[in-house]
Amino acid sequence: MLLQTGQLLSSAGSQATAIAYPLLVLGLTGSAARAGAVAFARTLPLALFGLPAGLAADRWSRRRLMIAADAVRALALAALAIAVATGDLAFWPIAFVAFVEGTGNAVFAAAYPGALRAVVPRRQLPAASGAQSGRQAAVFMVGPPLGGALFELGRAIPFAADAVSYAFSTGSLLAMRTRFQEDRHPEESSLRTRLLEGARFLWGQPFLRTCALIFGVSNFIGPGILLTIVVVGNRQGLTGGQVGLLVAAFAAAMLAGSAASSAVRRALPVRAVLLLELWLWVGCALFLVWPSVYVLAAGMLGAGFAIPSTDSVVHGYRIAMTPDRLLGRSESVRSTLSLLIAPLGPLLAGALLGVSARATVAVFAASALALAVWATLSPAVRAAPSMDELDGTMARCSSEAT
Repeated sequence: MLLQTGQLLSSAGSQATAIAYPLLVLGLTGSAARAGAVAFARTLPLALFGLPAGLAADRWSRRRLMIAADAVRALALAALAIAVATGDLAFWPIAFVAFVEGTGNAVFAAAYPGALRAVVPRRQLPAASGAQSGRQAAVFMVGPPLGGALFELGRAIPFAADAVSYAFSTGSLLAMRTRFQEDRHPEESSLRTRLLEGARFLWGQPFLRTCALIFGVSNFIGPGILLTIVVVGNRQGLTGGQVGLLVAAFAAAMLAGSAASSAVRRALPVRAVLLLELWLWVGCALFLVWPSVYVLAAGMLGAGFAIPSTDSVVHGYRIAMTPDRLLGRSESVRSTLSLLIAPLGPLLAGALLGVSARATVAVFAASALALAVWATLSPAVRAAPSMDELDGTMARCSSEAT
């Protein structure tokens, strides 16, 4: 509860400033290109430092790394809030603070899976992962409107609020006495060897490898279709508020799916849970028959509902099955794969929307269908372990890794 509460507040602050950053840059410079540069500076460290952060999480105290990441982000955002409030502000400090915050995000994200496994019994990790997806959906619904409202009250307020949220997260971590890693033996191998060890473990487990590839590739579908909804909605005469409600409906579906996640896992075998989201993404093809933005948004709701159940299985099982000493490295390899693929969705959608909205959706629907067929025919997915088999699988994986 301490971990989830701290992250709920921290994530809400981050989503609020996700809106406040571009608003601040536009108000200061009037340049959309510079607003995009700040957003890029905030996300770039996740790709640049994901792998080194994974190495650090497997070598040093994860709890201290998370506290340091929160403290640095809190100080950076507080400094930016003060600069905004006093009017002593240029463009480059905004980009610098965004980059510092993104770097803290990379370090924290690498250590977080180990913290989650330290405080949650392994059999409850799927439920904890599902709750995490629900938290993200709730923040996605509330954070951006909150950030916009706070910015209207005062340009410095959302950044000050984000600094306070990181301080609360730091406090929740300080209140936790559980160690975030098992006892470790000093590793004498090179950094390259240690990094490759994490990649080899992920690749050597058929279930983990297949899920990383299938769901890593699928990460470009959602962002691409969401951008398509924004563009098509604008073309069909919807206001910005109406488009925002359509996007928020997807987050609401994820929130409902999080509440139903445990029931879905009880009702369906692991393989069916894994396939559910992939097949539901094909629902966006309804737009090809009835090219209305409302139909496209409705076609995404099923996938949004299924995402928390999928995450609970994929993330929960992966965290439970990976040996503690390799968890940071293995997770960083997997997350780097996702981060490299996810931006391709909006990029592809932007290029295709200049040709045809139907062609754009057809490409994403065909991609979803191909991934769903791949997963359906995959022997690794067919042989997905149950929770009763998980303890034995973990013991075998740990002995193989050592």
